[in-house]
Amino acid sequence: MNILDWSLNLAIVAVTLAVALCTVRLLRGPGITDRLLALDTLYMNAVALIVLLGMRWSTPLLFEAALIVAMLGFVSTVALARYISRGDVVE
Repeated sequence: MNILDWSLNLAIVAVTLAVALCTVRLLRGPGITDRLLALDTLYMNAVALIVLLGMRWSTPLLFEAALIVAMLGFVSTVALARYISRGDVVE
């Protein structure tokens, strides 16, 4: 096993742990802003995990999936933040 395989496996485990911790914060967060930040971090961790798996399995399809998840995560975070701060999404 070379150093790239070892480091990819370690990174996948670390990001999976981060996803689990973000899920706990999302479910048990004390406030709505904490839950929103946990959801945003969960999207970023999901993108990182998809990219790492794409590198591990050497498939370019997962990189496109990561791009889609990143765009949807950004749009949904902005929409939820506007809803929380103003009460509506579209003016």
